[in-house]
Amino acid sequence: MPKKQKFPHLIGSKWTAMQETFGWRHFVVVNRKNEGDLVFAEIKAACDDSVRFWLNAKSLKHPSLWTPGWKTLKEM
Repeated sequence: MPKKQKFPHLIGSKWTAMQETFGWRHFVVVNRKNEGDLVFAEIKAACDDSVRFWLNAKSLKHPSLWTPGWKTLKEM
């Protein structure tokens, strides 16, 4: 039986940073990379394709840092 993939629906998912990150709050996951037991996500700012960075996908599970979907300041 194949091993279950961690974060299977990562690519294309939308996230809101709880604090401005590189001047933006809304991001989309555009790539993923497995490094041993770790999964990394490459995310880009929704409004600026030049803002891209890699982060450990586990950090997306921390509600103090990220929330799934795109939220307004009022919703946060």
